[in-house]
Amino acid sequence: MKVAVVGLGYVGSVTAACLASRGHDVIGIDRELGKVNAVREHRSPVVEPGLDALVAEARASGRLEATTSDAAAAGCDVVILCVATPSNRSGRVDLSALETATRQVGHALAGQRGHPVVLVRSTVPPGTTEAHLIPLLEGASGRSAGSALGVGSCPEFLRESTAIEDFLHPPFVVVGTSDPVTVATSRELFGFVDAPFRQVQPTEAETLKLACNTFHALKVVFANEIGQVCRAAGTDGRKVMQLFCEDRQLNISDRYLRPGFSYGGSCLTKDLRALLHFGRARDLDLPVIGNIGISNDRQRADVLEEVLDTGADRVAVLGLSFKAGTDDLRESPYVDLVESLVGKGIDVRIYDTHINPARLFGANLDYVSTRLPHFSALLRESAAEALEGVDCAVVSTCDEAVATALRVDPPMHLVDVCGDLPADLESIVGYRGSAW
Repeated sequence: MKVAVVGLGYVGSVTAACLASRGHDVIGIDRELGKVNAVREHRSPVVEPGLDALVAEARASGRLEATTSDAAAAGCDVVILCVATPSNRSGRVDLSALETATRQVGHALAGQRGHPVVLVRSTVPPGTTEAHLIPLLEGASGRSAGSALGVGSCPEFLRESTAIEDFLHPPFVVVGTSDPVTVATSRELFGFVDAPFRQVQPTEAETLKLACNTFHALKVVFANEIGQVCRAAGTDGRKVMQLFCEDRQLNISDRYLRPGFSYGGSCLTKDLRALLHFGRARDLDLPVIGNIGISNDRQRADVLEEVLDTGADRVAVLGLSFKAGTDDLRESPYVDLVESLVGKGIDVRIYDTHINPARLFGANLDYVSTRLPHFSALLRESAAEALEGVDCAVVSTCDEAVATALRVDPPMHLVDVCGDLPADLESIVGYRGSAW
């Protein structure tokens, strides 16, 4: 394919060289003559292991060229925007260079035949491609996205010093678009990459990139704070975190990483408090770990506000234990939610397949009895009974009995905090969803 890569910074240089090394005819475009000359002289514009050799090989084969002219994008099957999008101290992203490049690419594609595709590889805030870049491309090119022009978000997942390996062997290739031609063209463009191809919406692709890098930042800070705790305890933080990372079932896995409601249960809550108490006793400053509970409480407050905002006088809470499939009510966020709703004068009905007051004992019974003295009076025998006459339901379980009852007698508002309900229930008015 004939490909234009606009922006020969770090991402653009790696993208251009790797695509050219796999047989595509690539022209790199950058307004800085120094970067263009570097490519013309068979060397990389940036320092990255192996990139000089890759650029030299691509130049020698005639598959890689470079220019300062945006007009060179004309006639290309694919244009990849890799323009820098720096942010200021407040975090506001400067899109001016990307917007200028987008307009120039639009002008270059104006008279082109066929269905050229523009892929946005620059990291941008969620919604940028659809709200800003597509209108710019359409206005400058006179072409309509989806009919005569393909546009998609195509984030990169490169690390400096291992960028070539990361490009050729990524976790996945993600393209955010609803245009079938853009999907087909992207599959062909990255056909040599041995990784799953994922088509999503543009905003999902943009958000994914930010989520990945934010999580990487979080991991670094978390490891450093655990290191502080280890030093105070007189133990080896690196050994602790090495063992921590060997757990691929829970620690380094997809467990717990799904949007929904706050955590609960005795273990997480108790052990987080214990770690923080240990740190405070030794004057450790652990701001990330220290704010976990605060963020968790904010999730609970948000759901409470959402339920109250519906104006419902009668609310069903479907699932009360802190974790579906158990009867453990200790530190359950749903017990807290019911307590708050009852305190607001809301008529609350509870259904949980596994909760039977006669079978609750010890700390489990003590906890719910303290928080909800009239707990038994709130319970219903079935999900259908709990839903009878309610205006809003908070759903924390994907139990089939619950899903069936919701289909038969859907409330006006549904707040889903489990994330596993069947897709057909999303049509219920006021559906919140959990983004999973």
